[in-house]
Amino acid sequence: MTDMTTGVSDVAARAAAAARPFGATSPRARGAALVAAADALDAHAAELIAIAMRETGLTEARLTGELRRTSWQLRLFADTIVDGGYLDARIDAADPDYVIGPRPDVRRVLEPVGPVLNFAASNFPFAFSVAGGDSAAALAAGCPVVVKAHSGHLELSRRTAAIVAEALEGAGMPSGVFQLIEGQQNGVELLQDDRIRAGAFTGSTHVGRLLADIAAARPRPIPFYGELGSVNPVYATYVDDALLQGFVGSVAGSAGQLCTKPGFLFVPADAALSAIAPAAGAVAEHRLLNPGIGRAFEGRRTAVLGAAGTSVLAAGEIREDEDGQRYATPTVVAVDVETLRAHREELLEESFGPLSVVVRYDDRAALPTLHEELFPGNLTATVHARPAELVDGSLDELVDALAATSGRVLFGGWPTGVAVTPAMQHGGPYPATTTDGTSVGTAGITRFLRGVAYQNAPQELLPAPLRDDNPWDVPQARSAAGGSAEWGAFAR
Repeated sequence: MTDMTTGVSDVAARAAAAARPFGATSPRARGAALVAAADALDAHAAELIAIAMRETGLTEARLTGELRRTSWQLRLFADTIVDGGYLDARIDAADPDYVIGPRPDVRRVLEPVGPVLNFAASNFPFAFSVAGGDSAAALAAGCPVVVKAHSGHLELSRRTAAIVAEALEGAGMPSGVFQLIEGQQNGVELLQDDRIRAGAFTGSTHVGRLLADIAAARPRPIPFYGELGSVNPVYATYVDDALLQGFVGSVAGSAGQLCTKPGFLFVPADAALSAIAPAAGAVAEHRLLNPGIGRAFEGRRTAVLGAAGTSVLAAGEIREDEDGQRYATPTVVAVDVETLRAHREELLEESFGPLSVVVRYDDRAALPTLHEELFPGNLTATVHARPAELVDGSLDELVDALAATSGRVLFGGWPTGVAVTPAMQHGGPYPATTTDGTSVGTAGITRFLRGVAYQNAPQELLPAPLRDDNPWDVPQARSAAGGSAEWGAFAR
């Protein structure tokens, strides 16, 4: 970890110096380093969780699970590196009889983009912070990482960074491969530094857009993977008590401070909603992450409750203590479709906290058009329907609309609780993300890689994944000479 007295330029220089040697490390060496970092986090779990509880107000149970997710995510990426499929190594043999003209020997592989700047999130002090998914993916790709710490958990950030940096260097990784900076201005300055080659961010739409614009306005623009805002609409064709209790549980979990919280639940106009009030009333108050988030949630709640045409299903409460921390219980309101359209400015913005809007609809057939009108980009969208409705074709158009505007479409269940798995997609069309990649799951590694092709290169100058002797033993897709004459055969 970098000493806090080190200037931003020195941080960038250290990261740049580490880039080539780190990118050249073998899959097993880099994978072993990630496992060492995971083991170190687990070994310090009690210390880290105690700090996180004090700084964020999140519960011990929630943080224990989150830290476990963080360390096992590193192990998952370690296996991904060793497997080598993520490199997408392709080898096209020289072919003088290639049907569209002689083909040279061409070999392509994905290589690290270089130093990555990761802006840590507030609401996941482990899983989307210093050692979280963006850092894990970038390190797995072979990119040095600089983390801009979140001000909401600085002590935890410093301790986590020290543990991870020590573990990586102890495993033989180059010095400067993992560093921490603090402060908004330092983050902006480093994002503008030419030695930084990609950025990652999880946070508000406003801040994310500002940073994305900075990245795009550089003399040499860089990719910026920002996860911004999402309201994650849910569409139900029926309502029962179990569904409503699950809805309230998803809205209230971690005080609603989750990017996948269901912000809207669409239900038939005649649905009985009486189960919402007792379910919400049974939820104990929960501290919001910090005074700034508490103030912002209070303002959003006031705007939603003040919108004409809303009816309160569960009023909820907000309590402020002497330190300016706010504690909240769930607020749920109901509107009809016409009210949602008429008051979209007050209602459609994400409410980062335990608040959601139930929308009563009359015409199920109108839902696809309504969804595309109101929700152009989200991390998730969910369908609750009876089994027969899922296969009779009546929901096909709605599901198509959800898939076109969302990164993950769920059938049953609730979007909170994102599985860390190779097939996960945690990203979506703007404004959910600035660039539609995924920040959860092993596919996230591709954000920090770039394709490089080598033409007629001698074996000695090829990267290891492209050599004929394949010293890293990674998958290689080979196109032999003569194959072009059979193009189209599989389509006949």
